Parts: sequence; C-alpha cells; structure tokens
Amino acid sequence: MADNLQTDESLAGEAAKLHAILDSAVDGIVTIDRNGIIMTVNPAAEHLFGYTREEFIGRNVHFLMPEPYHSEHDGYIRAYRETGRKKIIGIGREVVGRKADGTVFPIHLAVSEFFVDGQIHFAGIIRDLTEHKATERALREAQKMEAMGQLTGGIAHDFNNLLTVIIGNLEMLDAKLTTDDKRELASEALEAAEIGARLTSRLLAFARRSHLEAEPVNLNTFVLGLTDMLHRTLGETIFLSNALSPDLWMVRTDASQIESAIVNLAVNARDAMPSGGRLVIETSNVQIDDENGTGEMGLAPGNYVRLSVSDTGTGMPPAVRERAFEPFFTTKEKGKGTGLGLSMIYGFVKQSGGHATIYSEAEKGTTVNLYLPRYREQGEALERGEDAVATLGNGELVLAVEDDERVRRLTVTRLKELGYNVLEAGSGAEALAVLAANPDVDLLFSDLVMPGGMSGYELCNKARALYPNVRALLTSGYAEELTRSDALAEAHLKVLRKPYRMADLAEAVAGALKGNGA
Repeated sequence: MADNLQTDESLAGEAAKLHAILDSAVDGIVTIDRNGIIMTVNPAAEHLFGYTREEFIGRNVHFLMPEPYHSEHDGYIRAYRETGRKKIIGIGREVVGRKADGTVFPIHLAVSEFFVDGQIHFAGIIRDLTEHKATERALREAQKMEAMGQLTGGIAHDFNNLLTVIIGNLEMLDAKLTTDDKRELASEALEAAEIGARLTSRLLAFARRSHLEAEPVNLNTFVLGLTDMLHRTLGETIFLSNALSPDLWMVRTDASQIESAIVNLAVNARDAMPSGGRLVIETSNVQIDDENGTGEMGLAPGNYVRLSVSDTGTGMPPAVRERAFEPFFTTKEKGKGTGLGLSMIYGFVKQSGGHATIYSEAEKGTTVNLYLPRYREQGEALERGEDAVATLGNGELVLAVEDDERVRRLTVTRLKELGYNVLEAGSGAEALAVLAANPDVDLLFSDLVMPGGMSGYELCNKARALYPNVRALLTSGYAEELTRSDALAEAHLKVLRKPYRMADLAEAVAGALKGNGA
C-alpha cells in the first residue's frame, strides 16, 4: 500500500513538473493522436496562433496549416504509419503556419512520436521564425547594397580614368581644329563626356567613395533657405509645408550634398503627385536604442537628426520600395530619370555615418527619412536625464492595435514595462471585438494606417461612439503634418510619430489618459 502511495506521489510530481515545463516553454507545443486530433497545447501555442485552448482541443491539427499542407497533412501521418518513412518526424523542417486571423507565418516544426496505452501519439514543437526571417532579409539587403557599392565604385573609378583621357584629348584636339563644323563635333563629344563624368560622380556617391566637405550644420537652415526655390520648382498644384524642430541638434555633413538631397527628394515627390498634393519637409531629434533600432535596420544606438520628406502621392508597392535605393533602378518613363538620385542620397548618408529609410504605401504616399548622427563639440557633456524613462502606468488597461506583428509585440512589451495592463489586436475589426469583450479599456492605442478597410481614425471614432469613456491615441510612420488633418483635429486625436523612444511613448500615453489629445 505504501509503495503504491509513493508511486502515485511520484507520478503526480512528474506530471506537475511536465506541466510547469510546458507552461514556461517559449515555443509552441502541441500533441496529437494517431488521427491528427489535438490532445494538448501549451500557452505559447495559444499566443502564437491566436486561439484559446478550448478552440484547439479536439480539432484536427491541419486547421493550423495553409494549403497545400492543410489538405496533405492527414496523408503524411497515414503514410508514416504504413511505411515508417520519416519526412519530418525526428528531423524537423521549415513550414508555414496559419493564425486565427488568417495570416500565414514561417515556423520551424520538430515532431517526435510517443506511445500511450500502446497507441501512437505525436508531439510538435513550433518555433516562430518571423523575426529570424526579417533579420535574414535585412542582412541580405545590407550585403547586396554593400556588394553593389563595391562593384559600382570600382566601375565608376575606372570609368573616370577613361573619361579623363577622353576629355583631355578632346580639349587638345579642339584647340587644333580650324573649322566651325569640326569644333562643333568636338564640343558635342566633350559635352557627352562631361555628362558621363557627372554620372560616375553619382555612382561614387552611392559607393560612398566621393569626397565630402563635412562641417557642422543645422538642417533647418537648409530647409528654410530652399523653401522659396522649391515653391517655384514644384508648381501651384503642390502644397509645400515645413515642420521644423525649434531645438534641432547639429549634424556634421556636406552642405552641398544635403541641399541636393532635399531638392532631389522634393522633385521625386512632385513627380509622384501628377494631379497635385501635399509635400512636407520635417526635421526632428530622435534617439535610437536597441529596441526601436530594429525598425530602422542599419542604425546603431545613439542620437540622430531626422530629415523627412513626405508626400501624398502614388506611393510604392513593396517590390519597388525594396529596390528604390539601387543605382539605375527607376519607375519613371525612359529618358525621364537615371535611377541615381535616391542611390546617391543613400550613399552620402551612409558615408556620413547615418542611414536612409523609406515608408510607403501604394496610393497613399511616401516618406523618405534621412538619419544623420548628432554632432557634439569636443568635450560637450551629455545632458542629464536624456534617456530617463518614468514608469507612469498605474495598471490602466490599454488596447494596442497594430497590424505589424513585430511592432505590436514590441509595443505590448513597452506598455507593460511602463506599468499598464495590455490587450492587443491586429486590425480594426479585431479591436472592436476585443472592446466588446472588455468594455473597461481605458485607452485605445492604434496605428493610423491599417489594412482591412478600417483606419485607426475610423476605429477610434467607432470605439468612442460605443464606449464614451475610452481615451484614444494614434501612431503613424508618416510625417506629422500629413496626419494632422482637420478631421483628426476636430476629434482631438494626437498622433505619436514612429519610430519613437520609450520616453515618448510614456509621455504620449500618459497625456492621452489624462485627456490631452483624446
């Protein structure tokens, strides 16, 4: 009897240990029977796929898979039972999962088999590869741009040597020609060679091999100095405005390159708005840390000055946006663009120790951000408290709405660290469902631009009509001026600009909860 009691206690202890391991595992763990019916799931799997435990149990595991895996899964199990040939069991491989909201995402799936009462069962360990894949893509992009820079720089350097010989000999030949028609031929050849020299100069800028005359400057000075000229260049159908930070930090860069970049970006924006629109040039101080630096790949943590040029034009689809900085890549008609403008800007900014990014959505507009490192005089002391973040939350309930899963995950983590209780949603429709189940939400914190037909602005309007006590705060990657429409002003909605520091988030959320902008 005593032996049986000890055995029962031992088994209970083992079961408790197993439950603790499953509950604390960061990877999703699902067990199924021989027919693919789910027997158990751990909390990580619930969070990963967006289903509750009750929605998992008793269903065939193939509902977590998109096609063709969905239709073929039962055949995989049957084939293994009949042949014993392993395709994934004990091996593991990358596949694709499907969340409750229908979105698909990359996963690594490792499957093992075990027996209960003589019946075969399977256990699957599921790891989300979304961040890993994003890091891989960013690394490949950086390596591609670096390789292109090296190749382009080498070609431009050698081509410049050839042009030097061509131009020099044409000049000497021109001096010896005696007739006007011969001189005209030589002059045209010289002009063509000089155009080639300008092209190679832009290529060298992309390759970060051009000579920069760097000096401490305030970017506001250049924006203000170019405003009159840009008004004339852009024409009457483009409404130009500035949003300049009054306490902008200094940067150390080449003044002529900055002027050229502003003009180039403004002209590109004009071309993207053939029927007219709004163009905003904005400057601001930004602090990049390890958290928000992941959203701006290529930026080391530190203090930067951001110059943003935003338009309400045709925007770029993802395939175009990914290649926008490549030399000679252009979507303009033949003869209307060399494809070197953005690549030259990219190279000059990288050579200055900064970075360039593009935020764009088709038919909604584009924002090009240039980040340049803050310049400090030698011996200048760091301001105290620059990076201090106050924990301002007191358990208030915040609903974070963001369609980008990585951004949403970071936002939830930050809000929790600030002392808030947090719910999350990936779309406007999902957010309304969460609000219906949790009408005591104190603050709705939503991205402004989201897929699915409901913007953050529309979501806030619907939410506040249904739940008058809920406060609201929006966030967006577009320039502040473009999001500051009359409708937003009338609704008293503030917009927190991406990327933002923890301190910015703390201040904006606290202000919204107090009624400052909600």
